[in-house]
Amino acid sequence: MKKSLTFIWYVLSAIAFFAAAILFVLGINKAGGLALGSGLLLMATTFLGNKATAKYAYTIFILAAVTFAITFPEYFTSIGNFQLKKLIVPLLQIIMLGVGCTLSWTDLTGALKMPKAVFIGVVCQFTIMPFVGLGIATLFAFPPEIAAGVVLVGCMPGGLASNVIAFLARANVALSVTLTAVSTLLAPLLSPFLMQQLGGQFVPVDFFAMLADILKMVIVPVFLGVLLNYFLKSKTVMINKVMPVVSMAGIVFIIVIITAAGRDSLLSIGIALVFAMFLHMVVGLSLGYFTARLLGLSKLNARTVGIEVGMQNGGLASGIAVQMGKIATVGLAAAVNGPIMNTFFSLIATWWGSKPVEEETKEKSFR
Repeated sequence: MKKSLTFIWYVLSAIAFFAAAILFVLGINKAGGLALGSGLLLMATTFLGNKATAKYAYTIFILAAVTFAITFPEYFTSIGNFQLKKLIVPLLQIIMLGVGCTLSWTDLTGALKMPKAVFIGVVCQFTIMPFVGLGIATLFAFPPEIAAGVVLVGCMPGGLASNVIAFLARANVALSVTLTAVSTLLAPLLSPFLMQQLGGQFVPVDFFAMLADILKMVIVPVFLGVLLNYFLKSKTVMINKVMPVVSMAGIVFIIVIITAAGRDSLLSIGIALVFAMFLHMVVGLSLGYFTARLLGLSKLNARTVGIEVGMQNGGLASGIAVQMGKIATVGLAAAVNGPIMNTFFSLIATWWGSKPVEEETKEKSFR
């Protein structure tokens, strides 16, 4: 019975995709977008029911949501006189509170246990991605505010989903958690500094305003989450079950709002921006991995560093773009980055997960 229902869902999604193709060819774009989004929703729902494909369902849900946002932007920009973009910062704070609830003081002091790997990972995070972002923004000759958005994504700390990807890829999850925590803690100083130096040529950047925004959106909620985890450990078990779902829904909502707000800009440079962000994370992953190997880290830890470097906290970049008042331009790169990152790194995790490596007992020293 279950297989029959799955087959029916697949047939319905195929019909929706076929209808979307015909409607787009005929120039009936609104109906085509509705059919395409519906087909993606049907596919994502079907994927959820299969263990082998369930990990891809979230990415497809994002693609469906983005399709609806591009097709019907008027429904995702405001409700009456209330601008939905005002929800981005509170949503990000809730997400970061949830992240904090999954951390402990041990995680925050994890750098003391593996200083070499953490040092290499953090240095790669805050050198490779910002400069690759600047290079790509310059190479593609994007309009200044779009280019600034690409650089902004590159200046962010590690992505929120990197720990899950590290687990699926059979990398060093403990190192991944530590790198995410350390890079997040360093972000209030390093991200504004790098953005001012590299992105300041495209848009004005206020170092102290950005520092304050990151403290408000990330550091304070994370530390509140850590405190909740410490003092209410028995209660946070339930929070940890609920928050991943809330976080995933929040990220989808943020991407949808930014996509709708920047629809016109996205349609004019969409393909180029998609390719640019894909290139950004591929280069980041590759340079992170091979740099770690050249500096003597094991293959296991090098995989972890590669994942951490390639995955950026696009949600934080979105929040900063909102605070800058440039959600429809500076925020676009972060919105595009989300679905591409989830798709690409899910595939990487599946591939690496099928080719596990053993941790080496000793890694080469710096000498």
